[in-house]
Amino acid sequence: MPQGTPVPPVAKKIPVRIEQLGRVRVDDYQWMKDDNWQAVLRDPTLIKADVKELLEAENAYREAMMASTLPLQAAMFEEMKGRIKEADSSVPSPDGAWEYFVEYKTGDQHPRYMRKPRAGAGEAQLLLDANALAEGKAYSEVSSADHSPDHALFAYAEDAQGSEVHRIFVKDLATGEVLPDPIGSATGNFTFSPDSQWIFWTNRDDNGRPDKIFRRPARGGEASLVYEETDDGMFISVSRTADDAFVIISIANQETSEARVIPAATPTATPAVLEPRHVGRLYDADHWGDRWVIRTNADDSIDFRIVEAPTATPGKAHWTDLVPHTPGRYIEGMALVKTHLARQERADANTKIVIRDRAGADHEIAVDEPAYSLSLAGASEFDTTVMRYGYNSPSTPTSTYDYDLATRERTLRKVQEVPSGHDASDYVVERLNAPAPDGELVPVTVLRRKSTPVDGSAPLLLYGYGSYGIPMAASFSTNRLSLVDRGWIYAIAHIRGGSDKGWGWFLDARRFTKKNTFTDFIAAAEHLISSGHGKAGHIVAQGGSAGGLLMGAVNNMRPDLWAGVIGQVPFVDVINTMSDTSLPLTPPEWPEWGNPIEDPEAYDYMMSYSPYDQVGPMAYPAVLATGGLSDPRVTYWEPEKWVAKLRPATTSGKPVLLKINMEAGHAGSSGRFDYLKEVAHDYAFAVWAIDRGWEGA
Repeated sequence: MPQGTPVPPVAKKIPVRIEQLGRVRVDDYQWMKDDNWQAVLRDPTLIKADVKELLEAENAYREAMMASTLPLQAAMFEEMKGRIKEADSSVPSPDGAWEYFVEYKTGDQHPRYMRKPRAGAGEAQLLLDANALAEGKAYSEVSSADHSPDHALFAYAEDAQGSEVHRIFVKDLATGEVLPDPIGSATGNFTFSPDSQWIFWTNRDDNGRPDKIFRRPARGGEASLVYEETDDGMFISVSRTADDAFVIISIANQETSEARVIPAATPTATPAVLEPRHVGRLYDADHWGDRWVIRTNADDSIDFRIVEAPTATPGKAHWTDLVPHTPGRYIEGMALVKTHLARQERADANTKIVIRDRAGADHEIAVDEPAYSLSLAGASEFDTTVMRYGYNSPSTPTSTYDYDLATRERTLRKVQEVPSGHDASDYVVERLNAPAPDGELVPVTVLRRKSTPVDGSAPLLLYGYGSYGIPMAASFSTNRLSLVDRGWIYAIAHIRGGSDKGWGWFLDARRFTKKNTFTDFIAAAEHLISSGHGKAGHIVAQGGSAGGLLMGAVNNMRPDLWAGVIGQVPFVDVINTMSDTSLPLTPPEWPEWGNPIEDPEAYDYMMSYSPYDQVGPMAYPAVLATGGLSDPRVTYWEPEKWVAKLRPATTSGKPVLLKINMEAGHAGSSGRFDYLKEVAHDYAFAVWAIDRGWEGA
């Protein structure tokens, strides 16, 4: 490197010997974990002095190394901002006498929650200005907001640290008063009772996991415990059914679920079990006026089916098929109105929406394109024949439609505007199928400009996730255009671990088959190389959270493929994290990864791919790891430890950088423009990695 190149921080080593299941590992950087991490989430100033000093040094080093990219970051930020319609609003959602919507005014970082009379007479009413709520705060995010069924109250949950610890406020819409005694220590999940007299919410315990459902009078008063979940491996939440006939408590992990219900007529009643939990069986329920409708994988319905049951006897013994199971057609979700049921299905990494009437007749909404995304939004009221859905593709901005389920008439309500201009015909969207080592075909969605050559010369960004059954939509993003318009090719690998090709696609890459996620991603890269969409050493890989685990794994397995690797809030310290029951996500995630505390086979398999543990001397690409000091999901010390171990291990001379947001959590900055600066930074790193920008540092 040139003389005067910034010198990276050197993290001290304090070897910690860890014995577990007869196995021994030594962790030189375990000291970076703060035993008081729960307090740090709430007050970042409580972080240990030596950790803070190192994080600040890492941020300074990265900034110095990437100083040459500042003009590019600024240019990309302005481009991304220019593609956002600053003064914008959502399509209003009708409910009773009102239509509810959110809007942004020019310069706003946060939304304004609004409503207006449905008949069109009268002024719009401001329910909440989240910009005013955020004033003077380094971080503020309204994670959820809703009105009471009688339209008299408006509640919202604010996370003021990025730590996902929320306070829930209730506002009287007649007086404009925010009522006293907000609800504290909440997850952000809440619902009003159907009669609007009560508010239910999910409590967050001291370790950051949801453990109880509480209820209190909607306008304030004493809280009562409604339900306590004793299995710390379960997530819980509360909501209302589509027809407002029940309050429903949902209890689930990645493979097992249970619902408990409270009739609308008796909102203070003890919740009744709809169908007892059974390991390996998932179901979610809604109520359709005179019956229960349940989506489930019961009885080997791997890709789910929809059943119905009488209101009075909703248990499995009374389930009868409404939509039978069809292998390879994954039923992702459903939405109900009085006369129709809509379901969203996924196959081969694309979606379609199917409408069913009470008589059982089906018709579908589909699109004939190689790669696209249809998203069912449902309806905000039950007694209607109109549902909403959205359509986009990697080259096509989002169109929002209202669809009359009875007449099949489609009304275009909004097309996403790109103020700086966008012509979809300038771009090409392709769907490739990459052969995996075991013969499975991995879908890959590709976006490029028509003018970009497919001869291996274009830089390529390959994005992946591949966990928890979460699919990667082939959707539109204005931000990606800042790379694509510079001659890059942008690709999404629809790898196993997601549900892109059905729920079996997920089941084929969890626990003892997890490595399929990593080999699928590598196969996608190799296929893109063979098809001329990229070349080895000229690709930047990107993924976040569990996708950061993917980044860490492929960084170890095939460092030769990548010019750069971007691991955003990366889950890379797998063994240590999955062995730490004080962390909120550890017990709930054992079904996904395995339990290395009790299962030697799980420990050994996990250790064989754990990115932090598998770091060794090799020629790594340039690496950027990012994190947030207030992140309760992937704690800041995971990327910090990863960087500390990678930097002395790499033999390539390429830089290993760390970016820690000292004022945010898992999702990054809360403001819509502040967030764009983070995207611009990461994309600038990608360009810098391809161009070997550090050689001029």
